[in-house]
Amino acid sequence: MLGALFHFVRGAHVGFVLAREGGLALIDTAELPPHLRLALKVGRSLERRGVAKDAGASPLERALTRLGPSYVKFGQFLATRPDIVGMAAARDLERLQDRVPPFPQGVAIRAIEQDLGKPIGVLFASFSEPVAAASIAQVHKAQVLDADGTLRPLAVKVMRPGVRAQFARELQAMRFMAGIVHALWPEAERLRPREVVETLARSVMMEMDLRLEAAAMSELAENTKADDDFRVPRPEWELTSRNILTSEWIDGIRLSDRARIVAEGHDAKALGRSVIQSFLRQAIRDGFFHADMHPGNLFVDRSGCLTAVDFGIMGRLGLPERRFLAEILLGFITRDYRRVAQVHFEAGYVPRHHSVDDFAQAIRAIGEPIHQRPADEISMAKVLTLLFDVTALFDMSTRTELVMLQKTMVVVEGVARSLDPHLDMWTGAEPVVKSWIARNLGPLGRIEGAGRAAMTLSDVVSDLPDIAQRVRRIMVRLDEEGARDVRALERIAKAEKRRAVWSTLALWTIALGALVLAFK
Repeated sequence: MLGALFHFVRGAHVGFVLAREGGLALIDTAELPPHLRLALKVGRSLERRGVAKDAGASPLERALTRLGPSYVKFGQFLATRPDIVGMAAARDLERLQDRVPPFPQGVAIRAIEQDLGKPIGVLFASFSEPVAAASIAQVHKAQVLDADGTLRPLAVKVMRPGVRAQFARELQAMRFMAGIVHALWPEAERLRPREVVETLARSVMMEMDLRLEAAAMSELAENTKADDDFRVPRPEWELTSRNILTSEWIDGIRLSDRARIVAEGHDAKALGRSVIQSFLRQAIRDGFFHADMHPGNLFVDRSGCLTAVDFGIMGRLGLPERRFLAEILLGFITRDYRRVAQVHFEAGYVPRHHSVDDFAQAIRAIGEPIHQRPADEISMAKVLTLLFDVTALFDMSTRTELVMLQKTMVVVEGVARSLDPHLDMWTGAEPVVKSWIARNLGPLGRIEGAGRAAMTLSDVVSDLPDIAQRVRRIMVRLDEEGARDVRALERIAKAEKRRAVWSTLALWTIALGALVLAFK
């Protein structure tokens, strides 16, 4: 009871801050029931005078910043979900800055010594004051003495003390408020408020284990090791724990400082092209991409190589989603709108009761205007945004991974265009997309696909005895519960088993035939 009261008071405080800062003005009243329209009208009456004329930060940005780091993190998460909050609110939330005052160096040193089990002087030759601080952790610069006597700089990320308990309390309040929203407005369940809070909880909990961030850094480094224009710092595993992440120090220029980049002699246009191509290689080729590629997380080193940091937020795409993305981009590049439509249907994103031709016509309405404009005015991210808007008319189901991809592409495109305002995004994307399609949908890709199919069929065959045992256990249980015609059920089970065996053999034959055709 006391817990519910606390969450109610906390929720009322959140609502009050949103009202005071004008955040309720973004809510569309058209679909609200009468009692909620009245509540919203009362809430709007609490707005500060002149709040609509305030320059600088948006209402949501001001409100969430006032509410504290947990809500800033929540806002940044919602910025990746325009399918829930709408594009206007998502754009406002993108500007949220996760910056808070640092905690003392002594607190960081105690945390490091406790986690790594050694005095700071043994672990590092030097350890600086914090150089950057956010709601979850802060970063220090340190040095280690290598065996050859050279000092090597490292970045040491230290978890903020008490942050897990604080986020746990705020998440409980958010769960309570999501339940209240559902109770007062059941139609809001299509926005899945409770699911959104649980997704945030999983995301933040993973972000708060720095070993997982080190693993993401290591995986991305492995995927991109052959890319000449992009690199990832190496984690130092022996100096990493749940609360501490130590990695190679990146000495470079942030991509937000274009003037310095040019002054240092780097090719800004080439960097812009590297940004978009690196992202597409990660997304399409590897299926694992940096989902927080804003200018503060991207540097150019002395050799002119693009370097990324901060791997707390990553995105994954399965093979079907990668094929989906590659074929969509290539379809727009080649103006093959029917193929773009077919890809949506093949992936199961658009229900079969719709017409492929009607969908292709809607996609043409997006594609043709972009081919009438100069290349530097065409936005790849805008095309994907319009595409998702159109697919909503065709009952396309929302896929979280594709929404995150689209939002990351918006940021990536903005970074690339800040370096080269006249960048032709489509020409930059074409070699990456065509290379992946040639590799994965050509003869070699078909052979590998047939091999994966054969392995899947092998797994099915190996599972048949276990399935048979499960059926037998069900029969015994039915017998114990007094089922009348157990023998009939057993006959059905045996027939199903025989059918499964023959179906599997037939599928094996098809797979072997596909392999023969592929080799030919």
